[in-house]
Amino acid sequence: QVQLVESGGGLVQPGGSLRLSCAATRNIFRLNSMGWYRQAPGKERELVARISANSSPNYADSVKGRFTISRDNAENTLYLQMNSLKPEDTAVYYCNTRPAMNYWGQGTQVTVSS
Repeated sequence: QVQLVESGGGLVQPGGSLRLSCAATRNIFRLNSMGWYRQAPGKERELVARISANSSPNYADSVKGRFTISRDNAENTLYLQMNSLKPEDTAVYYCNTRPAMNYWGQGTQVTVSS
């Protein structure tokens, strides 16, 4: 069974921080690179950060220096620490493998607004 459950989103002012979590089933988490993706209204879904099975991270230029991806392999959980948030970070955030499976969780809404 495949399950991805994202949480931690919310409404935050520009410059604020949020920490997203993604609980995944072990069969898809353990040996895979994982990624955080986001989709803003009217835009394509994009990859913002990814992390290899041995925790090597990589970031999109738009979030580099502000976001930090991490993983807890013992708990099958993926995290995204987001600092210095900007209005353009507003989107629904999803986790998935990298490359992504066809299955997607429900995502978590992040809204950055004053």
